[in-house]
Amino acid sequence: MQSDQNHTKVLRGVAAGTPYAAMDVFGPTVEFICGPDDPGADFCVMRGVLPPGVVVPLHGHDDDEDFLILAGTQQVLVEDAHGLRWRDVYAGDYVHIPGGILHAHRNVSDEPAVDLVVTSTRLGQFFRELARPDVGLQGPLTPDDLGQLIALSTKYGYVLGTPEQNAAVGIELGVA
Repeated sequence: MQSDQNHTKVLRGVAAGTPYAAMDVFGPTVEFICGPDDPGADFCVMRGVLPPGVVVPLHGHDDDEDFLILAGTQQVLVEDAHGLRWRDVYAGDYVHIPGGILHAHRNVSDEPAVDLVVTSTRLGQFFRELARPDVGLQGPLTPDDLGQLIALSTKYGYVLGTPEQNAAVGIELGVA
């Protein structure tokens, strides 16, 4: 008998949710549609939700990340010929962030922003290790949260923007 993992998967209404558990990654949530540990996985696919007011600070990694905006509006800090700048993205827009490029996200709207995120299994594993069960917005990062984020980022060789770098692009880091 073949396992379900060898069959085609059809998920309807992904913008509204999936049958998979949402995991909190310090503000945003992710649901693994094609997880980093799935047999034969060459990439990772997640449904990501960025609640209103939530910011993913300046960071970088060697892994490409692709975002198809499924619902809502958000701002993505991207690098172009003029340096780093915020771009508004809306449902139906696609964002490709090459590996090694500093970037950030923020939701300045009143509605959640929902993305389909496609990336490497390595970055998916980082999210899996960072994630905790989704119990709603948890407020500013605690010193323990920050320590966990720094340790895991160091383990994977990922870069976190300094408080000064974040402030220079309009991001205030809140730590409890």
